[in-house]
Amino acid sequence: MARYTGADCKLCRREKMKLFLKGSKCEGPKCPIEIRPYPPGEHGRGRPKETEYLLQLREKQKARRIYGVLEKQFHNYYEIANRKSGKTGDVLLQLLERRLDNVVYRAGFAKSRDMARQLIRHGHFKVNGRKVDIPSFLVSENDVIEVKPKSHELTPFVVARAEAGERQTPAWLEAITEPTMRILIHSLPTRQQIDTPVQEQLIVELYSK
Repeated sequence: MARYTGADCKLCRREKMKLFLKGSKCEGPKCPIEIRPYPPGEHGRGRPKETEYLLQLREKQKARRIYGVLEKQFHNYYEIANRKSGKTGDVLLQLLERRLDNVVYRAGFAKSRDMARQLIRHGHFKVNGRKVDIPSFLVSENDVIEVKPKSHELTPFVVARAEAGERQTPAWLEAITEPTMRILIHSLPTRQQIDTPVQEQLIVELYSK
């Protein structure tokens, strides 16, 4: 499985905003973007001309990095969204939100999407009673995601239960920590329920060229 293996904090600095890729580190004073709030590299402090193409590219890169998706897969999501009815940008974000790793993160069962991916790949989750170890698995309405009983006492899940309720979960899903750890998908997310700070129309314009 191809994945990004570089420094996550450089991605935040490149987008000039916190993408919350490192969990609790992003909320503390040691977050690199608090110390060096400019893009990495020799010319990071320069002021490049903000062309239309650059704005569109930055929005696309920001969305990719927030959800942890590489370019080929992200473009595939766009192609799927473009074939569906409704606004392409809205459908694109909905597909990204429906990824299992994002759902586990949104429910508060993992500190970051990277951590959620690792837990899923290690086989700690079941969807509708069947083991799923593919982070890109798309959940559907009325799905039930649960942590395997034998995994409940692993540190990440003990921490998740202790911190239950501290992070607000979106209205389209429900996280249950006791007596079993489950996530209920009540409906598919709408654009109004997705708080990802991207302008999806710029992404659509970029790929439409």
